[in-house]
Amino acid sequence: MAEPNQPHDVVTWKMEAPGIMHVTMARPPANALGVPLLEGMHAAIDAAVAAGSVKVVIVSSALDGFFAAGADIKHLSSVDAGSFTAYGDQMRAVNDRLASASFLSIAAVDGLALGGGLELAMACTMRVCGPRGKYGLPEVKIGLIPGAGGTQRLPRLVGRGRALDIMLTARQVPAAEALAIGLVDRLTEGDVVKEALALAEELVGASLPAQLAVVRTVDAAFDLPIEEGFGYEVAQEQSLFEDGEAAEGITAFVEKRPPNFA
Repeated sequence: MAEPNQPHDVVTWKMEAPGIMHVTMARPPANALGVPLLEGMHAAIDAAVAAGSVKVVIVSSALDGFFAAGADIKHLSSVDAGSFTAYGDQMRAVNDRLASASFLSIAAVDGLALGGGLELAMACTMRVCGPRGKYGLPEVKIGLIPGAGGTQRLPRLVGRGRALDIMLTARQVPAAEALAIGLVDRLTEGDVVKEALALAEELVGASLPAQLAVVRTVDAAFDLPIEEGFGYEVAQEQSLFEDGEAAEGITAFVEKRPPNFA
């Protein structure tokens, strides 16, 4: 069977429920993050933004045993330095757009998430793991480092020592260990997409502006001195009270009814 080579062939998306978009990657044999898949991810993010009503995006794979196996090594073997830079920029752009999006995101992983595949998963707000999930950043084996956010996001999730262990040994972290060290947020023995959908349904019931503010303030805890972090937290809280959905949430609580968040 010919390999799909157009973005709409390798990345598809649909609304699973109000506020929940499901993005599926399918580039056999292993979802290597080649240009078509990256372009497809950009198109999916564009669609989520354009919809205006998306609160949570789930990213999963249609390929059995793989979330994404990392960079397209065959592509890298044929490029010059300038093309290598452009390819890396495209990978980083997808991850940065997910990490800073106007919606939350969940990576649903039940297979290998290696190299750029793990970097993509770490760029999502949360990660749900199936029993076959395995995670690694093996770039040192080909003389490189994780260059699409891996060296920065992994230590923030698991700490310096564990991050160095994973990257320097290039080993694969199994599902149970990934949960124990904080690399993934939920582990299921069942269908990983169903578990991600259940989590998404929990998330869409709350105020999205407040949730995004939580993410921003938690991330700031890693970047700011604690006193500056406290100040940033106060600013986010005040902004939500003045311009967010706090008025509706407070009123609904007093009136003993569900809030009508946008």
